[in-house]
Amino acid sequence: MNQPKEILNSYHLEPKKSLGQNFLSDENVLWRIVDAADLLPDEQVLEIGPGLGALTKLLAQTAVSVTAVELDDRLLPILAAELAAYDNITIIHGDILAQNPDTLFTTSYKVVANVPYYITGAILRHLLSARNKPTRMVLTVQKEVADRITAVPPQMSLLAVSSQFYGSVEYITTLKAGAFWPRPDVDSAVISIDLSQNPTIDPAFEKQFFRIAKAGFSQKRKQLQKNLRQLGLSQTEINTLLTQASIDGSRRAETLTLDEWKTLTEEVARLQGSKVAGR
Repeated sequence: MNQPKEILNSYHLEPKKSLGQNFLSDENVLWRIVDAADLLPDEQVLEIGPGLGALTKLLAQTAVSVTAVELDDRLLPILAAELAAYDNITIIHGDILAQNPDTLFTTSYKVVANVPYYITGAILRHLLSARNKPTRMVLTVQKEVADRITAVPPQMSLLAVSSQFYGSVEYITTLKAGAFWPRPDVDSAVISIDLSQNPTIDPAFEKQFFRIAKAGFSQKRKQLQKNLRQLGLSQTEINTLLTQASIDGSRRAETLTLDEWKTLTEEVARLQGSKVAGR
């Protein structure tokens, strides 16, 4: 497998820092990423930022088809040359945030990607909020972000709660900075988010759930009972909600489990329903 530096040099190109381009070429690591996706021969894959096509080739050998979205038009000739031997790869030039998964895939699909660090959160929100969600996402992200997504109480974050709302998360492995070229300033990690099971919370409560979670995490150092005032509830109503949910109001958001967020959401919905009924 040709090294990224050699390939780019042959095209007289340099990596773009503005796009967070750090290329991974170690085949053992790449196969571990593919293995984490647990692909079946009839499954479709969405790859974000195929770069020079190293991971794309392995995905094409495993899945029935690969749709790869690449923003950098300079890399399109390289991808065309590197992937010429595969007839089950479709390259789309564009921004993943401008792509609608509902139109890219009419059946189930999985996402495998070395995600640009600066838009990790935006990509997660874009894909997880789509009507046609992937059944699994295997992402190479900044290690700090991976730690936040896979966190458990008492170290939960809004990103962890938001990701774990949709499925189970797993920290697969750490990738040292030296595994990439150019070498990034920080280590990376591979994580998976399994969405094959139904969300742990009723989808009907989705918007309410995130509204409550955002309020709870709005000021990290404050107690939950104080942050929940942003919901427009009185202190008496907040106290009642927390009591009904068996949650101590002096706790902070990062200590709550996903089940506790679920219970709190249900209690808010019940309170608002009773208020409407009483009008």
